[in-house]
Amino acid sequence: MSKSKFSHLPLSTRGPIECAVNGTVLLNTPYFNRGSAHTPEEREEFNLTGLLPQSVQTLEQQTKRAYEQYSTRPDDLAKNTFLTSLKEQNAVLYFKLLQDHLKEMFSVVYTPTEGDAIQNFSRLFRRPEGCFLNIENMDRVPHDLAQWGKPDDIDYIVVSDGEEILGIGDQGVGGILISTAKLVLTTLCAGVHPNRTLPVVLDCGTDNENLLSDELYLGLRQKRVRGEKYDKFVDEFVQSARKLFPRAYIHFEDFGLTNARRILDHYRPEIPCFNDDVQGTGCVTLAAVMAGLHVSHQKLKDMKLVVFGAGTAGVGIADQVRDAIASEKGISKDEAAKQIWLVDKPGVLLTDSKLDNGQRFFAKDVSSWSGQDRSLLSTIKAVHPNVLIGTSTVPKAFTEEIVKEMAAHTPRPVILPLSNPTRLHEAVPADLLKWTNGKALVATGSPFDPVKGPWGADGEEVSIDIAECNNSVVFPGIGLGAVLCRARLITDKMLVAAVRGVAALSPALRDDTAPLLPGVEEVRNVSVRVAREVIKAAVEEGVTTEEEIPDTDADLEEWIREQMWEPVYRPLKRVETLGASREARAELKVVGSLEDIRDKQQRVQG
Repeated sequence: MSKSKFSHLPLSTRGPIECAVNGTVLLNTPYFNRGSAHTPEEREEFNLTGLLPQSVQTLEQQTKRAYEQYSTRPDDLAKNTFLTSLKEQNAVLYFKLLQDHLKEMFSVVYTPTEGDAIQNFSRLFRRPEGCFLNIENMDRVPHDLAQWGKPDDIDYIVVSDGEEILGIGDQGVGGILISTAKLVLTTLCAGVHPNRTLPVVLDCGTDNENLLSDELYLGLRQKRVRGEKYDKFVDEFVQSARKLFPRAYIHFEDFGLTNARRILDHYRPEIPCFNDDVQGTGCVTLAAVMAGLHVSHQKLKDMKLVVFGAGTAGVGIADQVRDAIASEKGISKDEAAKQIWLVDKPGVLLTDSKLDNGQRFFAKDVSSWSGQDRSLLSTIKAVHPNVLIGTSTVPKAFTEEIVKEMAAHTPRPVILPLSNPTRLHEAVPADLLKWTNGKALVATGSPFDPVKGPWGADGEEVSIDIAECNNSVVFPGIGLGAVLCRARLITDKMLVAAVRGVAALSPALRDDTAPLLPGVEEVRNVSVRVAREVIKAAVEEGVTTEEEIPDTDADLEEWIREQMWEPVYRPLKRVETLGASREARAELKVVGSLEDIRDKQQRVQG
C-alpha cells in the first residue's frame, strides 16, 4: 500500500498497531486477536507460543473456514448467532467475512433476521454488549456512560429505547441489538472504527405483554414510562453523553412514533444528531426519487408527491422532499410543502384532520377539498402526482385503478412501495410494471427479483432491475462525514448533499432498466461520496470543528478513505504499558479495566 499524504492523521488505518498486552489477554481482545494468523514473530513477542496451533494461516484462509462454519448453521437465526460469536472473538475476521459475502449475509446481520434476534434477545442472551441505562436508576446514567472511555475515545453512539423496532414493535431492552446492528453497518458500509463506537439502550420498561409475562425477560418488568420522567431520562442521557464524549455523533434509532420526531426536533439545533427512521428513510427515498426524475427528464421543482402512510417514515420522507424542493427553488419550506400530499387511514390530511406536529406542515386547507371524498384514489385523481410513495403497511393498496390513473397523467410514474416486510408492500413491482406497460420507475422497501416483460423496442422482452430503498446506502456515509469533520450540527443542507451524492451514483442514469439506487455491494464507494458531499456542505455551513479539511474533491476523498477502517491485519508493535494508550492496553470498549476509578469520578463530576 503506497503512503498517503494523510497517513499522519490519528484515525489513519496504515502502519502498525501499538499493543501493550500479551498472552490470553491479547487473544481475548477482539481488535488484537487474529488467532491462527499471528505471525511467528508475534507469537514470540507477545507470549502466544503454546496458546495457538502451530500452523500460521492467512486472513483469506480463516475467512474460508469461517464461511464453511457459517454455512453449516441450519437457519438464518443460527447464522446470526454464529456471526455475533465471531465478532466477540476476532473483529477483523468478522468484518472480512461480511465484506466478502455482503449481499448474501446482509439480511442475516440486519433486517429481517436481526428482528428475529431482537425478539429472542432474552432467550439467546449469552454476554452483554453495549450500555444498558435504566430509567429507574437515572442518577447512575453519567457513571454508567463514563465507564466506556475518555472524551476522545467515542466517535459514534447509537441509542434506542426499543419501542418501535424494525416493524415488530416494542421489544424493550432487546433494543440494544438494533443499536449494535446499526453500528456494524456503519463499520461495514462506511469504515467507522468499530472500537470507537458505543451501542446504548434506554430501558424504560415495555408495553409488550409477551415480554412482561416471560420469566426470562431481561429488561425492566414494568409498563413503559412516558411523560415528564421519560423526557428527563432522555435528556440525562444526551447531556451526559455530550459532556463525557463531546466529539461523538448521536444516532437515535427506533424510538416510538410519538417520540422519534419530537426528540430529534428538540436536540437537532443543539448537537450533532440524526434519526435514521425520520431522516435516513427520507434521504434514501429522495435519492431514488431524484434518480427517477432524472431518468424521466423531470425536475425536482416540478414534483407533485403523494405519500400514502403518514407515520414517522412517511412524514420523514415528506420532510426531506420538502427541504430539497425549497433548496432547489429558493423558496420557503411552507411553500415547498404545497407540492406534497399526505394520505393516512382517514384519507388525505386536511386542516380539520387530527394531526401531529410533523403532519401539520403538509395538511391542505379543508375548503380546497369540498365535494370530494378523501380516499387515495380521489387524491390521485385530484393531484395528478408524478411520484407516489407507500409507507402505510396496507398490502396491495396501490391497485390497478390507482396506478393506471396516475400513469394517465405522467409519462414515467415514479412509484415506491416501501412498507416492510414484503407481505405488507402496497404493490409488487411485477404488477406496477404490467399496469404501466413497463413505464413505471420502481424502488421497494425489500429486495425483489428483476421483472421481465415485453417493454423493449418493438415489444422485445427486457429485464428491469428493482432497487431496494435501503437506508444503509445513506446513513453510514452521513455519520462518517459528520465524524471526520467533527460537525457541530447536522443541517438540512448536509442531508440534501448526502441525497445528491447517492442519486449521482444511480445505475439507472446510465441504463433505465438498471436499479434507481446503487446496491449494498457498492456501499463503501457510495459512503465515500456521501461523506465527501456532507463534509463540503458542513464546511459551507460553517459547522465543522476539524482543522485542515482538504478543499478539492480528490484530496477530500483521499482524506476520507485514509481514515476508514478496513478489515485487514496490521502488524502489532510492542509497547510498554506505562504511557501506552487505552487502545494499546486493550481497554477500548472495556469497562472496569486498569483505569483509575478516581479519574472516572472526576470526569463524571465535571
